[in-house]
Amino acid sequence: MYPNLKQIMRLLSLSLSCPLLLIAALPDPAGAQSKPPMTFEEYEPRSTLVVPAHPKTRSKFPFIDVHGHQPLNPSPAALDQLIREMDELNMRVMVNLSGRQGDALAAGVRTYARHQGRVVTFANLNFSGIDEAGWGDRAAAQLERDVKEGGAVGLKIFKPLGMDLKDGSGKRVPTDDARLDPVWKKAGDLGIPVLIHTAEPPAFFTPIDKYNERWLELTQFPSRARPPEQYPPFDSLLAEQHRVFRKHRNTRFIAAHLDWLGADLGRLGRLLDSLPNVYTEVAAVLYELGRQPRAARDFLIHYQDRVMMGKDIYEPSEYHTYFRVFETADEYFDYYRKRHAFWKMYGLDLPDEVLKKIYYKNALKVIPGISKAGFPQ
Repeated sequence: MYPNLKQIMRLLSLSLSCPLLLIAALPDPAGAQSKPPMTFEEYEPRSTLVVPAHPKTRSKFPFIDVHGHQPLNPSPAALDQLIREMDELNMRVMVNLSGRQGDALAAGVRTYARHQGRVVTFANLNFSGIDEAGWGDRAAAQLERDVKEGGAVGLKIFKPLGMDLKDGSGKRVPTDDARLDPVWKKAGDLGIPVLIHTAEPPAFFTPIDKYNERWLELTQFPSRARPPEQYPPFDSLLAEQHRVFRKHRNTRFIAAHLDWLGADLGRLGRLLDSLPNVYTEVAAVLYELGRQPRAARDFLIHYQDRVMMGKDIYEPSEYHTYFRVFETADEYFDYYRKRHAFWKMYGLDLPDEVLKKIYYKNALKVIPGISKAGFPQ
């Protein structure tokens, strides 16, 4: 009648000397022991917090996105669609940083002229031949042609400079390489800004371990890591960039992505204090501002004349989070990309005058060739 009685009695006897044996031997009706543990990627908790929410799908004031990337020659249908999406967001002007140079740039500028003034273009540098005598002067002359004949309104420097760009001998080209001095000077002479991306988020330069807050991104995209055996330290890269800023004070520089100092706004503030020719923008680093709402609000109010709106990768729905962070006092809401921020956002509730400067006034001041039509005074 009781086929397992002997076994049960034996377990009870053992449990007198070691109760844990009995617990381990009991069946697990929920099957918890056999279920694999949840991964960080799978964990998506839904907050039970009930607080006022004011989602935004359109900015309060028209804005200029100073950090955009678009194809140089979109089809008429694709361009029309872009303009419709910009109108829905209240984006008055996008700065296309992927302009290249020469004939390609000029052709792209003509393409976007179908919607006059809605997309403006920055030129880029071609580093081929950097070892050759006179390369800097030739690059500067090309930049002048790109502005005066091609229609460029600025110069964009991409992140390979300082990190991955090598000269003919295989040596890394630092950001403050003297061969680029004629280019920086020419930009100042032409009155155009240089938007420059130097380095990467500081966490990319640290070990990929349990202490790294960008562990998820570095696990999903290992090539984004910047290990010390292959790259200079983060601080060394920024030091090179800042030497350029100091050497060329007649040139206006826009340090991309809050100069990757969004997690150390005090340091960024000291940079801006020391160099009146330097501005910055918020593309792809909103996650830094939204997690420190009091400090970020104070910073943006104090440096309201030096910060511009930017987004980087174009996805219309992601602008909504920018609007909500800048314009509301909402608490504890989601960022749009988990690998950048597993934490929540908080609204800064910026004053209207600060919003206007970040959204468009600063860009109108720094970037020539953008029409003021359509912007409130």
